[in-house]
Amino acid sequence: MFTGIIEDVGEVKNLFGNKIVISSELMVSDVKLGDSICVNGVCLTVISFDEKTFSVEAVPETLRKSNLGNLEIKSLLNLERSMPPTGRFGGHFVQGHIDAVGIVDSIEPDGSAEMIHFQVTDPVLKYIVEKGFVCVDGTSLTVVDCTHDGFSITLIPHTKANTKFRDLKVGDTVNLESDIVAKYVEKLFEK
Repeated sequence: MFTGIIEDVGEVKNLFGNKIVISSELMVSDVKLGDSICVNGVCLTVISFDEKTFSVEAVPETLRKSNLGNLEIKSLLNLERSMPPTGRFGGHFVQGHIDAVGIVDSIEPDGSAEMIHFQVTDPVLKYIVEKGFVCVDGTSLTVVDCTHDGFSITLIPHTKANTKFRDLKVGDTVNLESDIVAKYVEKLFEK
């Protein structure tokens, strides 16, 4: 379980097929083999590490359903370690299971912040509601509004400076995870 509060921005150091080598001294400071780390919103298992990098392996399904298949050397990644049972929830319940991939449709100034609209052509939109939560590349964000083809969030300067969103541009793909509660409620009422 994760919270969507990004702890570090890592960088892809190497790619070997489905294996991704990521630099992050913070992540490896207390890592163990088998630990779960949320990488751009995807829960992945640590398969090796050294003093500066850790490696994860993304199965073909993960590469198909997320933006991890588009990674290149030096790509930036939002990273979060799994939450300890005594930790604080600063974001929302994040599983690290991607519902859809969205596309950055527009980025507009909004005072000191930025208003970002994501285009989504997936049924996941029914789970995204105004003033609700959405996880974008592993980051817990509040939805400003919804449209027929997507949704918008406001990105504060702190979040922009401390996530991979500092390099976000129109046309980029992002991993999306909707609030899990809506999916469970829908399942309960299915006939």
